[in-house]
Amino acid sequence: MELYYKSTRNSDLKVSASKAILTGLAPDGGLFVPERIPALALSMEELAAMDYQETACALMQKFFTDFTEEELRSCVEKAYDEKFDTEEIAPLAKADGNYYLELFHGATIAFKDMALSILPHLMTVAARKNHADKEIVILAATSGDTGKAAMAGFADVEGTRIIVFYPRDGVSKVQKLQMVTQKGRNVDVAAIRGNFDQAQSGVKALFEDREFAEELAAHGYQFSSANSINIGRLVPQIVYYVYAYARLVKYGEICPGDPVNVVVPTGNFGNILAAYYAKQMGLPLGRLVCASNENKVLYDFFRIGTYDKNREFVLTTSPSMDILISSNLERLLYLAAGEDAAGTAERMRKLKVSGRYEITAAMKERLADFDAGYADESETAEEIRRLYEKTGYVIDPHTAVASHVCREYQKRTGDGRPCMIASTASPYKFAGSVLSAIDPAFGAKDEMELLADMPCVSGRETPMAIREIREAEVLHKTECDPEDMKECVKRFLGM
Repeated sequence: MELYYKSTRNSDLKVSASKAILTGLAPDGGLFVPERIPALALSMEELAAMDYQETACALMQKFFTDFTEEELRSCVEKAYDEKFDTEEIAPLAKADGNYYLELFHGATIAFKDMALSILPHLMTVAARKNHADKEIVILAATSGDTGKAAMAGFADVEGTRIIVFYPRDGVSKVQKLQMVTQKGRNVDVAAIRGNFDQAQSGVKALFEDREFAEELAAHGYQFSSANSINIGRLVPQIVYYVYAYARLVKYGEICPGDPVNVVVPTGNFGNILAAYYAKQMGLPLGRLVCASNENKVLYDFFRIGTYDKNREFVLTTSPSMDILISSNLERLLYLAAGEDAAGTAERMRKLKVSGRYEITAAMKERLADFDAGYADESETAEEIRRLYEKTGYVIDPHTAVASHVCREYQKRTGDGRPCMIASTASPYKFAGSVLSAIDPAFGAKDEMELLADMPCVSGRETPMAIREIREAEVLHKTECDPEDMKECVKRFLGM
């Protein structure tokens, strides 16, 4: 049975999976959601016997029903190959009684690789299915990781261009170097003199600009998205939760059906939403714990039922979470509101106009699967040091936020169920923050110098992604103000 996708702001609008992937954002500004969440329909014994690629094929067939089995298999094989430095693709590491789901073994050493390795291939097939006659322009805002992963995925992919905006002062040195050194005839990058929310809001405004869409079409272009607002980003993220749970069963860490809590360092809400979808499919997950840094708008939302971005924006050592507008939350709101598209649209209007909205008591009850916590900067650094001194295991600041929140959740609730912590980036990506947390003496060194110290401390070989940027030429030097993003896009496209 074919599964269609509808907008969170108009339930009457229905499109195929390939159309949803191709367009990224619904015409009304809403996000595409599946009309139903398909059942897992595989036994845990079957899942435990599968490798990552087989799991990905089985799961995506449930969601992308207008793709043939052969098309999906081809996309999966192209995505999850030697680009990853481990055969397991998403291995589990056990440390201090918890399971760290390592999602950073891809080409750009961050969890975004898990979805952005496959999205270009899904989009190429989708374009062919929908007889697209225009060049697809991938437009993305990034808080550090999405941009590089998207650029690496789409570089020199025929029929596509990619334009990425990132906050000039809101990413790590390694993250910036990864982006500004990216090769590809179809790649453009611009630093925003502002923060991620301004970059993201600017991108969404360009998607919603119908006049600009017509101007683009006249020049032979159409926009699409590589951010997690694209359902082609979100669905591949469901895979690693199913795969990890099946691995725990396979290794005898849990019995089939045992509930496992999941703790996710959260910014744009896509990664933890994927865990929620996995649970809705029937995966035996317990509480889904949303971990925030000092930009704790999501923590406050789950605690009091009010989303309020009107607060000081804090630059932290976990920059991919320095977000005050969590776009993917809209998908959860839609479900919590009983698929009330008009109510969802009104809340998004309020967010745009006043920067805040409230949910009803009934909606809050429907969010009972979720818990939330946060870690400030000192707690983040302390968690990196604590875990290293206790176990020798080295984690990045985003993972440290989740690790701290996990321990606090366990102490607060007494919930003794196993916890799976999403480890979203390699410690190499944030060497300065990681090593100075372990030993303040490292703080005297430049971040690039510290990369030479990381193998000895972490016990991990220097990833290819780090070796490549050390001597790479800076290719992208464009900067612009948030209000000039449209003109910047025009210049990149020669319009």
